[in-house]
Parts: sequence; structure tokens; C-alpha cells
Amino acid sequence: MLPVSLTVDPAYRVGPVRRRTFGSFVEHLGRCVYTGIHDPEHPTADEDGFRKDVIELTRDLGISSVRYPGGNFVSGYRWEDAIGPVAERPSRLDLAWHSTEPNHVGVDEFMRWTERSGTEPMMAVNLGTRGVQEALDLLEYCNVESGTYWSDLRRAHGTDKPHDIRMWCLGNEMDGPWQIGHKTAHEYGRLAAEAARAMRMVDPDLELVVCGSSASSMPTFGEWERTVLTETYEHVDYISAHAYYWEEDGDLASFLASAVDMDHFIESVVATADAVRAAKKLSKRIHISFDEWNVWYQHRAESKPPSGTDWPVAPVLLEDRYNVADAVVVGNLLISLLRHTDRVHAASLAQLVNVIAPIMTEPGGRSWRQTTFHPFQQASTLAVGDVLQVVIDAPTYGTAKFGDVPVLDAVATRDPETGETVLFVVNRSTTDDVALDVDLRALPGLRVLDATSLSNPDHTWSATADDDHSVAPRENATAEVRDGRLVAQLPPVSWNVVRLGS
Repeated sequence: MLPVSLTVDPAYRVGPVRRRTFGSFVEHLGRCVYTGIHDPEHPTADEDGFRKDVIELTRDLGISSVRYPGGNFVSGYRWEDAIGPVAERPSRLDLAWHSTEPNHVGVDEFMRWTERSGTEPMMAVNLGTRGVQEALDLLEYCNVESGTYWSDLRRAHGTDKPHDIRMWCLGNEMDGPWQIGHKTAHEYGRLAAEAARAMRMVDPDLELVVCGSSASSMPTFGEWERTVLTETYEHVDYISAHAYYWEEDGDLASFLASAVDMDHFIESVVATADAVRAAKKLSKRIHISFDEWNVWYQHRAESKPPSGTDWPVAPVLLEDRYNVADAVVVGNLLISLLRHTDRVHAASLAQLVNVIAPIMTEPGGRSWRQTTFHPFQQASTLAVGDVLQVVIDAPTYGTAKFGDVPVLDAVATRDPETGETVLFVVNRSTTDDVALDVDLRALPGLRVLDATSLSNPDHTWSATADDDHSVAPRENATAEVRDGRLVAQLPPVSWNVVRLGS
């Protein structure tokens, strides 16, 4: 076994656990909305056609906030198409995913879904084909109580109280040439600044997210952030980060170390934002909304949209089937987000249902949990209080993409009111167990309340509708506290959670 030592000390506080770290994303893409959250013919469908089984799974997953309606989709979206009587709504071509959008679900329906699922909405505005006025109209429709054209129209549609959406994304991935309305950093920065300034005239307490780079591999990465923030710094609260980690293409060792790249991405964006802050001589800090992240096998056939004259409604798109190794990487990415809680104030797992998602559904039929459901659910449920930086002394292993990386990664959280401390750990080794030894002398009196590991001798095992439970977090009976030290044996390619209390 590989020996690894950790030190957990409440003095190594990074910042509070932020509930918005455990957000997700619902885009009008593939089957995320239609036959995903919305399926009027389903046996569990409510009066709006929303699947109650998916709502229950969303609650179980512990989702805090949901970004909507895109994504690439939003850059060609006319939100007015999806309000009022459903039978009167027009269908439109969705150029982002070469599909047809029937507009059966729009802002009012989505807001009712967030209420039933216990989630906070995070609304994106179209700054691709549209601009300041359309963003203001949507804000007025959503947040003004009454007495204006758009607010009274909302009331006429059956929603008397304002939706009161707090968090707004100013467009999506505007650095990407694939994006409808793609702009240079200067063009986008000026538009976003004007939209933000005008939106704050309606509601000065909004929380606004400006578009950062859609990947750290973009040739404009860094300079995009600098230019956009130079234009918008005084008017926004967050800059977005998007990253997808793919794929196990025969290099499992590098894939398991994907969080190294997320760490670098976050730290680079923080450095750039702080450089703009220094140049502007401001005290305000810009934080990160990591509002798209996941494992995504982009080169698989299911990630290729339709083409030609085929414009289907809700085609099967991006429906990756995740295995055990994918779940371990997702867990490690959560560790990265948590340990940067001082600057990452929100995050959205992309996406929630069917589309690179932890939840899968059959149209009119069953729903089930993918392997990636479990680390997210455990982190969202158990991470409470403060995030603690864990000191790691571990052997390294070589990777083709990231060089030598520690064989183990970890973060801890501690509830200062109860003293309950939770350790989240991944073993990246593809072959060896880890003999874990954790120094808990700064936290006397703790004992193991429960300990689980998610692993399988076959790391390619994937869940199905018939079996989503035979590989899931299981009790790790090796975990125990002896003389102020936690010891445990962690299997290779594993996600592990140890909950400690008095």
C-alpha cells in the first residue's frame, strides 16, 4: 500500500462552505428539458408536465441553484416566445444545437419548477443576437411587481408575485467562435458593461456574472478576462469559468489528475482579476462563478448534433454514460472547487438531466442515478460550515498531461457549531491501495461516525436503468481513530468520505 499522511487543523480555514457551489444547469439542449425535467405524458407528471421523479432526484442530489436556459442556446433565444398560453407559442430553430425549440417550457414554468425542486434560479440573458433592451425587458418581467407593461403581462399570465431572480449571467461563452453573436473581448466587454449598468438601474442589488473564457485552452484565455474585466469590473460581481474534463482515452492516469487543471484555471482567473483590481486601484474583489463544469466525452457520436434538414425536437445529444473513474474525477473536481471557496462563490454542474448529467430518464419511463450522482450528493449533503485546507504528504505518480502529481487529493469541512468534520478524499492510483494516516490532534475527541468508499475492480462499470445501485458508496470498515489519528485503507480509483464527530 502507498503511505499517505494528512493533517487537518481548524486553523487552516479557507472560507465558508457556499451552498451555491452545489448548483447545476438546465439548458434547452437535447433531452435535458423535454423528457428530462418536463414530460407531460409521464405517470408522475404534475399539472405543468414536470416529472416528479426527477424533482425528487434533484432534491436528493442536493442541488442549490440552477442556471437557465443556456448555454449556447441562450445566444439565439427570444424569451418572449415562451410566455403566455402554450398553444399560442411559436416553434423556432435552435441554431446552437440544430434542433427545433417548441417553447413549451419558458421562464414562468421554469420558475415553478425551481420552487418545487427547492432550487434557486440563475438566469442568463441573450447578448449574442440581442442586447441591453431585451435584457431589461426580461428583468422587468421577472422582478418588477406591477404597474409596467412586462410586469403586468406576467401577472396576466398567472404569476402575481415577482420571480425576484437575484443572479444573472450576462450572455454565455462569448469568446467562442461557435457562439451565435461571437464577439471580441472589447466588443463583449462594452456590451456587458452597458447591460449591467442598465439592469442595476432597475434593481441595484442584482448579482451579475460576466463571461470569462469558455476554456483555459482558448487562445484568448487570460487576455479575454483582462479586457472584459477592464470594461466591466465596477458593474459586475463574478466572472464565469467553464471547463470540461475529458476523456479517458487510454490515459487513465492523466484523466484521474484532471483537478490539477481545474486548480490552475481557477488560480489563473483569480490572478487576472486581481491584476485588474490593482490597476484600477479598487477595493472590491471579483469572484468566480464556475457555472459549467463536468466530465464530457466530446468526441463520442452522441455529442454530434443533427445536420442538414433534420431539425428534431429534443434529440438524443450528449448523453454520456458515466463510469466509476468518471465519478472519481467528478469528486476530485468538487474537492478543487471547495478548496478555492475563498474565490469560487458559485458553481454549476453541467447539466442536470440526460445531457452529460448525473440523472438519466427514459421518455415516459424510468429514471436513474449515474455514478457521478454519488460524489456530488455526498459533498452537497455533508459539506457544512468551514472549508479547511488539508496538508498532504503523499507519493507522486507520473502523468503525460500534468507531470508528477500526488497520488491522493483531499479537502475537509468542519461545522464550528457541532464540531463535525468531514474528509473528502480521492485515491488517484490505478493499481495501489492507500494507507491513510490523518493527524487529528488539533481536533481532539473525534471518532468515526461513518466512512464510505466508491470504487470497483472494474473502473469502467456504468449504471443503467436496471442497475444503478450495485456500485455505490459502501461502508469502509477500515476507518478508525487511534490516539488522535485517523487511519483507513482506500482502494485504487476511489472516492472516499469520512465523517467524524464526538
